[in-house]
Amino acid sequence: MKDILERFLSYVKIGTMSSEESADVPSTEKQFALARLLESELKEMGAGNVHLTDQCYLYAEIPGNLTGKDASKVPKIGLIAHLDTTPSASDRNISPRIIRNYDGKDIPLNGETVMKVSSFPELASYRGEDLIVTDGRTLLGADDKAGVAEIMQTAEYLLSHPEIPHGKISVGFTPDEEIGRGSDHFDLSLFDADFAYTVDGGTLGEINFENFNAASCLVTVKGVNVHPGSAKNKMINASLLAMEYNGCLPPYTPANTEGYEGFFHLCSVNGDENLCEMKYLIRDHDRVKFEEKKEACREAAEKANRSLAGTNASVSVKITDQYFNMKEKIEPCMFLIDCAKKAFTDAGVTPAVVPVRGGTDGAKLSFLGLPCPNLSAGGENFHGIFEYLPVRSLRKMHEVLLDLVREILSVRLS
Repeated sequence: MKDILERFLSYVKIGTMSSEESADVPSTEKQFALARLLESELKEMGAGNVHLTDQCYLYAEIPGNLTGKDASKVPKIGLIAHLDTTPSASDRNISPRIIRNYDGKDIPLNGETVMKVSSFPELASYRGEDLIVTDGRTLLGADDKAGVAEIMQTAEYLLSHPEIPHGKISVGFTPDEEIGRGSDHFDLSLFDADFAYTVDGGTLGEINFENFNAASCLVTVKGVNVHPGSAKNKMINASLLAMEYNGCLPPYTPANTEGYEGFFHLCSVNGDENLCEMKYLIRDHDRVKFEEKKEACREAAEKANRSLAGTNASVSVKITDQYFNMKEKIEPCMFLIDCAKKAFTDAGVTPAVVPVRGGTDGAKLSFLGLPCPNLSAGGENFHGIFEYLPVRSLRKMHEVLLDLVREILSVRLS
């Protein structure tokens, strides 16, 4: 059986960046390169019903080996990870490096870039471990190729050890999760599971069943442009209006919030005196507060338009819901969380149930009828050149997934 470290390193060297600029599915053709490799490996290890769709969704199953009444008592469980990496950092010629027996000090990634413990204090907790780091030019891709490797390793282990009893286990790999489209074309009938887990979290031991309610907000500001030499009482500068609009929003940003605190995130500002566009993300775990934040965006536009009455200038807002907090869909089946806690504990890892300050494929899938909490994949510093993965976390998550299969079996048969 292939070693999980070897497996992971082979996956990260395949560039799979998704693209927000593309309307295609998948958004980038290169995601198929990893999907086809996984398709081949799944078939080689003996997985059942391996199917890669034209939209780069890959499905497979590990057939259950229970008989009689036991077979009907155990739910069909799924494991899901995503193929793509974020557009936030380069995926070209990823060159991972393993630091053996990390000494707890700053890590030079190349001649110019250093990962400093003062900037990333959690590094100190990995003293003595082997770390997989980047060369300071690209991301690593542990988000979510660590999850992909952990699921593939677990699939191969179960298929090669038929003496381990388990129900049917579905496997799914999705494209375009990083741009919020991972579950858009997910086929629940092909996946065929009662419940599932995404393996797409960070630090080893994390369990997530609460995520943000999320919306995007596009603010379009139309100004009145006049030659600056004769602009008095005529010019209405769209860029300055945009600044005024932002100042009307409550002062909650990603930089000054944590835990369950929501925020307004100004992602981009583009424009001039005549026209300016601002793109925001609106986030909150609490549904009421989430709706209040959306209303605050509308009220800021209404206030601006009242002051602009009788002019040709205006402020418009377009708000689009993206996903919702999966908590309400997971609470009726909390055995999924209890089983995950027990699996981590059995593997010698302290479980930590924490809210996701973001979203996962599992959030949308939960609202489509597939309750789907999220588990750690083990990496740190996702979405940038300082991303790294402790080798122990990679190996432990494979162990956790095996323990999870055993725990679900014992709980549902008891």
